[in-house]
Amino acid sequence: MSEQRVVTSERIVGADAAVIFELIADPSQQPRWDGNDNLASAPEGQRVHRSGDVFTMNMTKQGAVRENHVVEFEEGRRIAWLPAPVGEQPPGHLWRWELEPTDGGTLVRHTYDWTKLEDEARLPRARATTESSLHASLDRLAALAESL
Repeated sequence: MSEQRVVTSERIVGADAAVIFELIADPSQQPRWDGNDNLASAPEGQRVHRSGDVFTMNMTKQGAVRENHVVEFEEGRRIAWLPAPVGEQPPGHLWRWELEPTDGGTLVRHTYDWTKLEDEARLPRARATTESSLHASLDRLAALAESL
């Protein structure tokens, strides 16, 4: 049996897609809703505007800094990035957010795709990223967006 390397979780958020997208596309907001408590902070002024943008995040573990290379972008609808250690090529795992306006709010889909990840040292962490861990971020994002 092959290993599941794409994990997805989704839910309806009772907020406008533009409000939700702003919380995702502005890296300085991401630690506020990160359900895995991996993100410590991000410098202000890094709001993503297009594919090809790169933003940095300070991680909670050992003070590591990650560059995030934006590879998909549609304002208000979709954003995806490949994280990497500073100055290195992304090892092959992708984080994607898709937003779809719907009655009563916005359908938000969060995906972790590690189909191209080959670094053996990163595989245990990738395997530990489950639908429930993605859903924790969705729930925090929803609570924050619905309170604005």
